Amino acid sequence: MNDMIVPSHDSPAPAEVLDRLAGELQELTPEVRKAAAYVLENPNEIGVSSVREIARAAKVKPNTLVRMARTAGFDGFEEFRKPFREEIRQGRDSFPDRARWLQSLSKGGKLDGLYAEMARASIANIEALYSSTDTPALKAAADEIVEARTTYVLGVGIANAIARNFAYLAAMAVDSVTSIPRDGSLPVDGLVRAGKDDVLVAMTFRPYRREIVEAVETALAQGVTIIGISDSLASPILANAKHRFVVPMETPQFFTSTVALSAFLETLMAFVIADADAEVIANIERFHERRHALGIYWSEQE
Repeated sequence: MNDMIVPSHDSPAPAEVLDRLAGELQELTPEVRKAAAYVLENPNEIGVSSVREIARAAKVKPNTLVRMARTAGFDGFEEFRKPFREEIRQGRDSFPDRARWLQSLSKGGKLDGLYAEMARASIANIEALYSSTDTPALKAAADEIVEARTTYVLGVGIANAIARNFAYLAAMAVDSVTSIPRDGSLPVDGLVRAGKDDVLVAMTFRPYRREIVEAVETALAQGVTIIGISDSLASPILANAKHRFVVPMETPQFFTSTVALSAFLETLMAFVIADADAEVIANIERFHERRHALGIYWSEQE
């Protein structure tokens, strides 16, 4: 447990507070863990809701939130929530034109309202992604991918096609990247030969897929470095990941949004390419030149 008390004059960023709490998650008692999981999954409530309101929503007693805050290194819940309130007071960049546009859409019929909600959710997910992720974190993950003996990219369900696409593109720059599971196999089957020189990029989102959680546990037991991607710091695959990334997936419709996930992986891909040696760019250019020469790409001259 972290018994350090954070001085009131030294206020960390909200993301740092959440990351600190996530790091303690596995060590907490069941009741405190329930409170921590709610806070990690609902960070927007911390600065605007009262202690009693948060406790009621988390289905715990108010003093459980105080105990939770102390495990994260604060002397109480008010100290814990201070960075979140400061961020609200400072305010975010305003986008009046966009706001008016969204409002005008929602004044239309049912489908116009749905269109407005989809637009609002997609934009909010992208904003939340880039405001909570920074260059050093992305570079550190890209370094691991470039330097690994093999990088396994794991996604099932809605994430499967996106994971495969990332592996396909990354393999043009770094030929040690591969996607799992392969057709007809389980995720753990692809990790049979994985070890301490390898990296597993794993992603799963609520409700978390059991086979992904088990594959991550297997990889950890074999000494594999984990880059975890999920929609909450309370996700079981992030608890022991060396690199943890939270990707917002909010949507007004039934199926989980993958807009921010695609944006995140595209950004990570850019860092992988930037991190590789100069020969990588030449390899990618030769790849496309060969495809043009073979007539794979359509030409206006046809």
